[in-house]
Amino acid sequence: MTRELSYVGKPIARADAVDKVTGSAQFTHDLCLPGMLHTALVLSPHASARILSVNTDAAESLAGVRAVLTGKGLCYQLGLYMQDKCILARDVVRYQGEAVVAIAADTLDIAKAACQLVQVEYEEQPSVLDPREAMKGAAHLVHPNLHTYDHMKGVFFPKPHTNIAHHQKIRKGSFDSAFADADVRLSASFYNPPVQHVPMETHASVAQALPGDRIEIWTSSQSPYTVRHLMSVCFGLPHANVRVHVPYVGGGFGGKAGLGLEPLAYVLSRAASGRPVKVTATREQEFNTLPSRQGLHSTIEIGASSQGKIVALKSTYVWDAGAYADYGVNIGRAAAYSGAGPYSIDHCWIDSYVVYTNKIFGTAYRGFGHLEILWGIERAMDLMARKLGMDPAEFRRRNLLKEGDTTITGENFTPGHGNPHQCLESVTQAIEWGTPSEPSLEAHKVRGKGLAMLHKAPAMPTYTSCAVVIKMDEDGGADILVSGVDYGQGTYTVLRQIAAEELRIPVEKIHITWECDTAFSPYDWQTVASRFAYMGGNAVIEAADDCLRQIRAVAARALDVDAEDLVCENERVYPKYQPERALTYSQLTLGYTFENGNSIGGPIIGHGRFIATGLTHLDPETGQGLPAQYWTYGAHAVEIEVDTQTGAIEVLNIITALDAGKVLNPKLCIGQVVGGVVQGLGSALWEGFVFDEHGRFLNAGFVDYKIPTAKDIPLRTQQILLENPQPGGPYGARGVAEHPMISVPSAIGNALYDALGIEFNTLPLNYERILSRIREKAETS
Repeated sequence: MTRELSYVGKPIARADAVDKVTGSAQFTHDLCLPGMLHTALVLSPHASARILSVNTDAAESLAGVRAVLTGKGLCYQLGLYMQDKCILARDVVRYQGEAVVAIAADTLDIAKAACQLVQVEYEEQPSVLDPREAMKGAAHLVHPNLHTYDHMKGVFFPKPHTNIAHHQKIRKGSFDSAFADADVRLSASFYNPPVQHVPMETHASVAQALPGDRIEIWTSSQSPYTVRHLMSVCFGLPHANVRVHVPYVGGGFGGKAGLGLEPLAYVLSRAASGRPVKVTATREQEFNTLPSRQGLHSTIEIGASSQGKIVALKSTYVWDAGAYADYGVNIGRAAAYSGAGPYSIDHCWIDSYVVYTNKIFGTAYRGFGHLEILWGIERAMDLMARKLGMDPAEFRRRNLLKEGDTTITGENFTPGHGNPHQCLESVTQAIEWGTPSEPSLEAHKVRGKGLAMLHKAPAMPTYTSCAVVIKMDEDGGADILVSGVDYGQGTYTVLRQIAAEELRIPVEKIHITWECDTAFSPYDWQTVASRFAYMGGNAVIEAADDCLRQIRAVAARALDVDAEDLVCENERVYPKYQPERALTYSQLTLGYTFENGNSIGGPIIGHGRFIATGLTHLDPETGQGLPAQYWTYGAHAVEIEVDTQTGAIEVLNIITALDAGKVLNPKLCIGQVVGGVVQGLGSALWEGFVFDEHGRFLNAGFVDYKIPTAKDIPLRTQQILLENPQPGGPYGARGVAEHPMISVPSAIGNALYDALGIEFNTLPLNYERILSRIREKAETS
């Protein structure tokens, strides 16, 4: 008989709520070490230029300046997957906003004043701003030495003497012949601009160079062990020499997953005789110096039968990597194996190119490329449905993956993957699909409905792993040590719930150490890819089981019974059918002492670990393989109102269905969904970088870059959380953190056609773009 759950699945409040609301939570920005120096940067005004000379004499002479660095003496190459980046620009600059000089001084004001004294002479070079142009043979090479860079071989495939950092192929069936034989064919192109993460806390790092080639770092990061590893590799130091602290983090959304300001803070500290150095990004630098979400040009070709079955699909994705590869190459890889959407297609051809340009470089962003590709895929599904004269929901029903199908990488689809059909039916019923929208009360406003599917798997290496340590306390409570980072998603609360459930103790007695410290916290790869609750939850279960095994072993000796005959419940352990002989956990967690003083056992410390299993690399020519630990499916349906006089869109209602496997905490899960939907609205309606013809940023700040706020949340929202258990997931759970935002733009784009009868293939769907198209239609009708 299944035991009723006491904590898992319950709406328990966040563990960090009080600290954050009262202001007692300490972030990297709050850190102030004795003797700490502050940093300012000199940034390139050009998108592409040679650095002819740098004169820092006047800056170095300014009182209070302790270190001035240029790229000339820093011969280090950085990069998670492709070592293509310098700490400071060396010899050339590759985007406007790239850091050229760094100055550490006693105060930030002094550092800024010193930057004004630096003289840099540039020689502008040709630039390439469109990744499609950058792929051509005569294009200016952003990285002429691409062929010399170290990279993750067998996974990423840079093309020497081109701007192509990676090309991922998927080949299933025979696309050309199937497309030629299709009854109906479609080709359409789409565009997503680069987008900023806009975390509440900008990037910040403090580093100190210590004697014995040791480094201590405090940083706002999603990945303490990745920071440690990359710092170790970059500077040729043993991993044990690099200690990384991650305190509270004020948002990340993928932008803090890799290496950020940490190397710069360290080399400045080293130059300043070991004084700690703090580097914090201004909001403007968050936009034009630190990485963003990549832009994407996509072309979708679909062939279908007259009965509405997709027989062939070809997707060509051209990613705007910007000046450096960073996570971009892995996003290109993930886009390829997800590049046909959640559909069963026998003949599929995907090409995903990650291309260097002279713009701000891209990195991980919530959704990891899936919002971008599904903007094209889900818009194309509606286009094809209309071409067939078929309802868009019915067209999707006929093509969604089902048991017995194979994905485009050759993976068998089973019920354990979740149920995309149920997601579709949930949102169509809730939005009353097929029933026209009620007319607006104002004659110049029109309404429409739209829907879109979504899917995503964690894009992570085949060896991804994590560990958890649980230490039992004297009072029978427990402390959890992890290196996964809770930067707002609420995962620490969920881990406490799982531990309480497994250990059979009140959740109030489960404590988690908020600061990750690589000197003490066990290993975790990164807190990305919607995999922390899945992998960390499994590790907590194993660590808790290890604690219970030890408790039973000690209790068995104390009670003179077999360990297998003991029951752990309500902070006690006792023989079956003899609860009156119970011992409390507090009698056992540090060891048990008999009446005569003899003691046995010892401190109870449980260890748990989890590693991704069954994953393989993708074949470089066909893309066949097993890239995913699990998949999460979902759908959105929206109803919108468009003001035809201004182009303004109001989202009246948005419904989200996700197959979560098992909802570990409904309050936190709904919070994730609502937050993700609002972030998706930002990508749909407002957000996107604007550059001039020279690659200069035109909207690097909140004056010109609009993000959604609380007032932009639709008045009506609904979250439908389905629970078809994930095999291998903790209590059957699968990740849902990124997914709520993924197809929000697609659903709104489809609703726009329903309202206006106008196709939109470029994001964002802002007032100007919509009003322009409305006027175009009026002029030609």
